[in-house]
Amino acid sequence: MTKDTPASRIRLGTRASALARWQAQWVAGRLGELGVDVVLVPITTTGDRHREGSIGSLGGRGVFTKELQMALLEGRIDLAVHSLKDLPTEEVPGLCLAAVPERGLVGDAMVSPRHASFDALPSGALLGTGSLRRRAQLLYARPDLVFDDVRGNVDTRLRKLDEGRCDALILAQAGLERLGLGTRVTQRLPLDLVMPAVGQGALGLETRAEDGRVRSAVEKLDHAETHAAVLAERSLLAALLGGCLAPIAAWGRVEGRVLTLSARVTHPSGAEQLDAEASAAPEQAIALGRQVAESLRARGAGRLIEAARQPG
Repeated sequence: MTKDTPASRIRLGTRASALARWQAQWVAGRLGELGVDVVLVPITTTGDRHREGSIGSLGGRGVFTKELQMALLEGRIDLAVHSLKDLPTEEVPGLCLAAVPERGLVGDAMVSPRHASFDALPSGALLGTGSLRRRAQLLYARPDLVFDDVRGNVDTRLRKLDEGRCDALILAQAGLERLGLGTRVTQRLPLDLVMPAVGQGALGLETRAEDGRVRSAVEKLDHAETHAAVLAERSLLAALLGGCLAPIAAWGRVEGRVLTLSARVTHPSGAEQLDAEASAAPEQAIALGRQVAESLRARGAGRLIEAARQPG
């Protein structure tokens, strides 16, 4: 603690983007309702500093999370809020995922000022997305489409669309809704067309593992069903050794007392796609993720993932 920071206050690290601030302010608000004093601390990440080109060109893993984790380990903040789809599955010694609040919308959306649906896009239409996962799945469905890496915060991407730099954007539904931009959505893409990224729509609240004061406060925001679902998804991703940027998609959900995990691996060209699904008790989330990963691996998922690592 700095000399002017009360011992009871939680310092919450946040990136500067509008969506990151929304997420941090949402968490701060929920903690405030529980009587917890929270102050936001701005942190700039590698992904924020370099907004052009693909995320893979920046080194891939952790470009939006490493600096937040370092600030936690150095004691400059007490809590980091991540978009869980950006958080690598490798454990960082000294840190823990203390809570996962209830998930928002899980799927992807198309935004287009000229075309009413994905099926209505003309052959050769240019779609903007920085996600290999999205591009591969959409190419599997429509190999006649063209894709361009479009990065930056949501407002920047929408501006590029409005300037005519592409015919449509593919974005996470949750981010658009959280920013009050739901009216821009042209079509919510079906999950059988584009399965979401691991952890998409969910927030991850990370603390120091030994900080009992902060952990006990943050754990009150945990949503058990969401936590089990994303734990299964992250277990699958770790077992496939894919990393956040691989063309791997997953969707876990608890219905009744049953956790179901659907997963997909797609060749980066869209030429081949593998799907798998299994169910278990929520308490078996980690084992379920490994089971579905093994099913995909037995059918050649490793070859598709490796193709995504090849240059060009």
